[in-house]
Amino acid sequence: MLEKDDLHGSATLRAIAILETIAGADGPLGLVELMAATNLPKPTVHRITAMLMDASLLVRESEGKRFGPGPRLAALGMAALTHAVWRTPRHAILKALVAEIGETCNLTLLDNIDVVYLDRVEAAWPLRLHFQTGSRVPVHCSASGKLLLALLPTRERNRILDALPYSYHTANTITRRKDLELALKRIRKEKVATDNEEYLDGTVCVAVPVENGKRKVAAALAVHAPTTRMTLAQALECVPALRLAAARLADAFPN
Repeated sequence: MLEKDDLHGSATLRAIAILETIAGADGPLGLVELMAATNLPKPTVHRITAMLMDASLLVRESEGKRFGPGPRLAALGMAALTHAVWRTPRHAILKALVAEIGETCNLTLLDNIDVVYLDRVEAAWPLRLHFQTGSRVPVHCSASGKLLLALLPTRERNRILDALPYSYHTANTITRRKDLELALKRIRKEKVATDNEEYLDGTVCVAVPVENGKRKVAAALAVHAPTTRMTLAQALECVPALRLAAARLADAFPN
């Protein structure tokens, strides 16, 4: 019985190793890359990936040779990140930032062609927007979305650019791929992205990546406000405070 338990535990850990490798990669991985990363033989990797696909924990990309996180793994990751163990210290950092700059701040992740709200703290103003944890906004017309898209590896960024609908929301929305690519090039250099009334009329937003010099997390920290209270130039003045808070937030994510 003990030997059986040990074998079961070993098989489980092998599957977890493959999931961790794929979840932590910059893009889809093939069998050879998974073998190299996990030191597992090809038959084992092939068998485990097939099992994980059956469980919706992994998916194959369109060419059918590489694997990425499946919907069940993505949902599991979001559930873990929003658990109180991790959410509580992050929320405290966001609250302190909002108290400092006086406007609503949010923490977001990229999920395919959408940006998902991981956490958010509202400023104490009567005029404000209400986005709950789990809310989604388009990538191409949000500051956080453009930032996270700009910082992706080229292959993954192009995959998303190919899939975007470039939907129109305001007169300032970027609706052409070539214009978005120009914006992303600048964002990659500056590591700051803006939303100048591109998603909602009368609202501006500025986003920075969550990183602390040692660790980089695939998340963005942003401040946004109605233009009646904050111009885009004033929002950009918040960048130093956003970067300091982003460094603290990087330490509040799982390693």
